[in-house]
Amino acid sequence: MLFAPDEPFAIRQLKLGTDNKARKGSGRRSTVISNDKRGKYFSDRIPDEPTSDIALSATIRVAAPNQKYRNREEDMAISIKPSDIRAKKRIRKIGNTIVFVVDSSGSMGVSQRMKETKAAILSLLVDAYQKRDKVALVVFKQNKAELLLPPTSSVELAKKLLENIPTGGKSPLSHGLMAGLQCITSELKRHKDCKPLLVLISDGRANVSMNENLNPIEEAKQIALQIKQMNIDSVVIDTEKSYIRLGRLQEISGSMNAKYLKIEDLRAESIISAVQAHSL
Repeated sequence: MLFAPDEPFAIRQLKLGTDNKARKGSGRRSTVISNDKRGKYFSDRIPDEPTSDIALSATIRVAAPNQKYRNREEDMAISIKPSDIRAKKRIRKIGNTIVFVVDSSGSMGVSQRMKETKAAILSLLVDAYQKRDKVALVVFKQNKAELLLPPTSSVELAKKLLENIPTGGKSPLSHGLMAGLQCITSELKRHKDCKPLLVLISDGRANVSMNENLNPIEEAKQIALQIKQMNIDSVVIDTEKSYIRLGRLQEISGSMNAKYLKIEDLRAESIISAVQAHSL
């Protein structure tokens, strides 16, 4: 079945904690350590190589205790050695590469969950455009997952593809997670400075494994653990709305060290507490 999306809505902002890896790039979402002279000066560091971006006050503080042991020319106020030099440590904003891993199995058609899911993703895509993110789209149903859209800056293309995703069949959740992980791994090989974010949207009712000897949920947890071990930021959006919740996606979220949200929590008006690191 093909479900048209509900109307997009104002969403909670995707915000991530400061990344300690120095990266290049531009954008408005994630705070990272800058590896050039751009960005806000907030601390100092011992430079790995000669630098012109010198943190003067920090350099003087290091040199000051050693002055009584150093010979100075008459016109020198302070003697500074190469080992005293401290460079400025800066932070800046860059965009993310957001990989959406979307469940389009038959259970997502119950109570027209897919309409709300598509509306949520469309809303997130609008936010991605504003933050200058790249986006990718992985869809899983039946017995496989498919990378519909490799990482791109074309949010409009992602919207068109999303609107035409049909719903039906089994739920190969582990296939979807693996396809999302492979997409991120490939992107990191091409662009080492990219900062990936995996967003899983599902009801967690997995019933297909890649390995027939493994339980679908346990297999999904194993892949989720790989995502955690690679230090990939992730968000899990749970669309389950049954009277009796199975809570499977919350377990997978724990294995992935992801921020867990119910789909209704995405709406901006649902925010009560302050946004914290690695949260929405």
